Amino acid sequence: MLSGIKAVIFDMDGTLIDSMGIWKEIDHDFLSKREIPVPKTIQKEIEGKSFTETAEYFKERFELSESVEEIIAEWIKMCKAHYKERVLLKPGAAKLVKYLHQMGFKIGMGTSSQRELVETVLEQYGLTSYFDSVRTSCEVGRGKPYPDIFLKVAEDLEIEPEKCLVFEDTLAGIQAAKSAGMRVIAVYDDYSVPFQEEILAIADGFIEDFEEIA
Repeated sequence: MLSGIKAVIFDMDGTLIDSMGIWKEIDHDFLSKREIPVPKTIQKEIEGKSFTETAEYFKERFELSESVEEIIAEWIKMCKAHYKERVLLKPGAAKLVKYLHQMGFKIGMGTSSQRELVETVLEQYGLTSYFDSVRTSCEVGRGKPYPDIFLKVAEDLEIEPEKCLVFEDTLAGIQAAKSAGMRVIAVYDDYSVPFQEEILAIADGFIEDFEEIA
């Protein structure tokens, strides 16, 4: 798995942390507050989008009066408590990050989440110092499945894309990593099960959790 690899890049939500269910709740609560029915396909429609892209999508699709900035601020307020009280690391995640650091690999994160939330998670679990680069999709313009986020992290790490290994849970994220020319290992998450066949077809490997390799 690590043969020829010099850097390892992690996605956050659904990969390092078990948080996708919380985002489903937030989408439901946000729309229900405005008496807007929650479309059954909403998770698929926003998968991989950056925070900004998702807010823009919500504003346009649901004809919201709030600005994109106000929507983002409300989401952050809604989920910060959840992240501190309910979100857990995936099994073996911290052990693997620390092992990779000890072995001299550069470690990065490429996430569609918002930087404030990323910092909350990394600080809570004492992992901040292990990451040499953390980038959010809002910082690179286009979210997943475009490769921008992973290419930017590789640039920060000064490692060629083909020498990077990515851990991802979503189909959009895996497509982004492959488009960047990187090796990618799919990580199981309940919310990616409907796309499992497509994920397995393009990923270079698959794990149920990090304890398989940590």
